[in-house]
Amino acid sequence: MIMRNTIIGIGEALWDVLPEGKKIGGAPANFAYIVSQFGLRSVAVSALGNDVLGKELQANLDEKKLEYILPVVPFPTGTVQVFFNAEGIPVYEIKENVAWDNIPFTEEFERLAQSVRAVCFGSLAQRNGVSHDTINRFLDAIPDEEGIYKIFDINLRQHFYTPELLNKSMMKCNILKINDEELEVIKKLFGYSDTDAEATCRKLQETYGLKILILTCGTNGSYGFAEGHPSFIPTPKVEVADTVGAGDSFTAAFVAALLNGTSVVQAHKLAVAVSAYVCTQHGAMPVLPNRLRSMDV
Repeated sequence: MIMRNTIIGIGEALWDVLPEGKKIGGAPANFAYIVSQFGLRSVAVSALGNDVLGKELQANLDEKKLEYILPVVPFPTGTVQVFFNAEGIPVYEIKENVAWDNIPFTEEFERLAQSVRAVCFGSLAQRNGVSHDTINRFLDAIPDEEGIYKIFDINLRQHFYTPELLNKSMMKCNILKINDEELEVIKKLFGYSDTDAEATCRKLQETYGLKILILTCGTNGSYGFAEGHPSFIPTPKVEVADTVGAGDSFTAAFVAALLNGTSVVQAHKLAVAVSAYVCTQHGAMPVLPNRLRSMDV
């Protein structure tokens, strides 16, 4: 019997170039690093360039003791210029035609798919045909068995998505994570304009057969739609350093809690607490305090 014990973040691996210097980033690595702090085996899957930034990124992940599969490709390692608006919300300038746009599908990926318990993917890394095909081949290689989670953390960025891409990804996932701004985009793209947020979430859940849908609304709290009534949890008031990686850490903590056997409501509580903590730290990959790692919320 195959041991399914691996949690994967697949997609972009890059450097966030922030006003105070560069920090490692990209949703998959952010997700995998936070998951790893809950005692689960997690692996970041992407691609790097044969350059100084690629070597530095690898060394940084080694330092964090995070497992990864990062084939080297003949494109530069990805970077994102991050600026902050007056509310401290990040604005991203994402370089194109970089290493993570060109993730090759390898035999190692095929083997890895057989041990996957959960995989998290987004829309950004699917903007280019090579990585789009690799991510979808990887998802297709993971059997649709009970207890296996395919999480689409939608992560809309700039113009890097189409209705077709989003539709296909929602068909392949069983958990959807979306924020309130992204929900408005989905409503327009899919013609749900006359419905309120809860009705839209229910419609998405029904249309795509989703086990769980998570809607985050920044400082206005978050909702978990599973069976029965949605759970609502207000966002804690904290002193925000920056919000980079807050959404990724929310998804990671939520999935880690589910895999550790908690209820959806308990997983939601932990996700809110972890995300709030990450907002108090600079960058997307802080070490979590023990009370959060022990899921004491």
